[in-house]
Amino acid sequence: MPDEARTVIVPRPAARRPAAGLGLGPALGLGPALGLGPGFGRGLASPQALRRLVPRALVVAALAGGTTAFVADDKEVLLTVDGTPRTLHTFADDVDELLAHEGVPVGPHDIVAPGAGAALANGDEVVVRYGRPVTLTLDGRRRQVWTTAGTVAEALRQLGVRAEGAYLSVSRSAPIARQGLTLDVRTERAVTFMADGRERTVRTNAATVREAVERAGLTLGPQDTTSVPLDSFPRDGQTITVMRISASEEVREVAVPYPVERRNDPALLTGTEVIDRQGRPGARRITYAVRTVNGVRQKPRRISDELVRAPVARLVRVGTRPRPRPGHGPVPGADGLNWAALALCESGGRPDAVDASGTYGGLYQFDPATWHALGGTGTAQEASAAEQTHRAKKLYIQRGASPWPHCGIRLRS
Repeated sequence: MPDEARTVIVPRPAARRPAAGLGLGPALGLGPALGLGPGFGRGLASPQALRRLVPRALVVAALAGGTTAFVADDKEVLLTVDGTPRTLHTFADDVDELLAHEGVPVGPHDIVAPGAGAALANGDEVVVRYGRPVTLTLDGRRRQVWTTAGTVAEALRQLGVRAEGAYLSVSRSAPIARQGLTLDVRTERAVTFMADGRERTVRTNAATVREAVERAGLTLGPQDTTSVPLDSFPRDGQTITVMRISASEEVREVAVPYPVERRNDPALLTGTEVIDRQGRPGARRITYAVRTVNGVRQKPRRISDELVRAPVARLVRVGTRPRPRPGHGPVPGADGLNWAALALCESGGRPDAVDASGTYGGLYQFDPATWHALGGTGTAQEASAAEQTHRAKKLYIQRGASPWPHCGIRLRS
């Protein structure tokens, strides 16, 4: 007989009928046991026979009572292990004893109904469902769960996983063995795409954003991308923007300033500069990568820098020869005249003398215009006596003694 319907039967004794006379009739089989003939029970026994009969009857009655108790402890139980039923007879008092006697091990992830330790009665049903480990990857999140389900579909119902429209790595009808299985489930999710100024929502069980984009009927160009990584997992209710990208290059030429090289020249007076060569600026060619995202120009990124023309330095000679101190340099043609006599006549020999009108000042009574024309600064009366005499000599070379119409004659005294 197949295992799913196997029945183990323990024989029961035949039903008893009341015996005549002393209550020890043929139904109990006492006649032969007591050495009585077939006529026993039809009439009353003699006193001598009764004395011989009573001890034997007591022994047989005790044996009969034990048999009756033995038969009363036997129970008929339906044991179903992982969907396979067996009807059996047992003397176990509770579920634990029954499972131990039948060699049915139970672990922490298994289900036993009624619970372990429950008392057994005739006609009871005991159900055992073994737990099975399932390595479940649900929408990209991996975990291990235990289930007593026999198939993938039943396990999904137990775990509360919505299977409609979902991707399953194994068939829904596939059985789950005791050693378990690995199951990858991607449920159907609503994903919204913003692309080309339009919004579209699709339901998909795609594993990546790239796959979801394709199922939405969107085509990505060589430079296009999305607001989230294309290899990431699309979540339910997620909004993803498609970014249309165009790339180009821009080349700009930038002037490079020329340097100035200065060289000291002792032949030139201090403060004098002579340009020997004019400078010329150079040129640098810079290339930028320019991206446009959904029609918006992004900040250019420099990708190359090339010097196409070197600058030419300006060469300048700088004088280092000291200039003669004012009033100390020779003035040929005026050095031999009597300048002290002229100063005494014009200002009484006082360098800071100023006339009554405030127009003329100094040893030789210079007016401001004449003093400045000779290279002086400020007013004559503010300069040293030596500088005043030096500039008076230069004035004499230009105009003779005419600037001093009354005292000029003293120069030759």
